[in-house]
Amino acid sequence: MLLHLFVLLLSLEGILSTEVSVQWAGNSSEPDAVRARQQEIIEVTKKLLTAITTADYDSYKEMSDPGLTSFEPESLGVLVRSMEFHRFLLENARALGLRHTIMIDPYVHMMGDDAACIAYVRLTQALGSDLAAIHTKVEETRIWHRRNGTWRHIHFHRSRPITLHSK
Repeated sequence: MLLHLFVLLLSLEGILSTEVSVQWAGNSSEPDAVRARQQEIIEVTKKLLTAITTADYDSYKEMSDPGLTSFEPESLGVLVRSMEFHRFLLENARALGLRHTIMIDPYVHMMGDDAACIAYVRLTQALGSDLAAIHTKVEETRIWHRRNGTWRHIHFHRSRPITLHSK
């Protein structure tokens, strides 16, 4: 009973929320039109991270190009060229439980009207089985390409995670 109350209180505080939050100062030296497109990329990335955080493969697949490529720790340095790889990871991520993700200081490079690169630090917070807080940090870079008016995630690179367990 006490455990359930504790988890409920943490959920109310947002610690166990699956919502993705963003801490961003913005690229204030850019013209308004460029800043608006940068904000669009941040929002679409936030939506993608929400799909990852909630293990929603269907949404992830809808936002990603069928030829999505990636370098990530889980691929052990091999270039992944498969949505199946990501399907497996997301379907098995459900067992990790509730997590809160923060996209910190995203920086967007617009490469014309239909391509963008976003780089940021992703901080994920969760509770371990012993209810100790677990904080994981990774650096991510994602490439987006707009086709037929829709942004598609076409490539990403993620660093090895750094994890801190706190009691």
